[in-house]
Amino acid sequence: MMMIAGGLAVGFSVGAQTNLVGTNSLSLSPPPLPDVAPSVFRVLGALALVIGIFLGGVWLYRNWQRLTRQRGGRPKLNLLETRSLGGRQALHVVGYEQARFLIATSPAGVTLLSPLPEADAEAAPVGEVPPSAFHLTLAKMLKGK
Repeated sequence: MMMIAGGLAVGFSVGAQTNLVGTNSLSLSPPPLPDVAPSVFRVLGALALVIGIFLGGVWLYRNWQRLTRQRGGRPKLNLLETRSLGGRQALHVVGYEQARFLIATSPAGVTLLSPLPEADAEAAPVGEVPPSAFHLTLAKMLKGK
């Protein structure tokens, strides 16, 4: 009986080997490759989308203040004019609504030198200072020293 069982086992193993050899010889040819063009277009489209979102985010980050300023109207506080006095000293004309002030900046700090005459809403738009007012106040300040 042992002999018959051993013979059956050998027979099954020989048959299995023949079937394996037969299937392996048939599967040696590689399967056909899929078309690459749709995959390339899909990858390039996704890359263009990611780059577009990135550039849109950069533009929004750089122009965020400009967009919020347009919605809120004109700013009330403006730096109207600046003159450097050399080194790290400067004179500034600062406007808030219709009021204007002459201030000086230096390494020691910021000093209010003089309030300037109020700007006319009709005569000069916000952001423009008549040159005579600045020059007269500057001349007064320099003579006072």
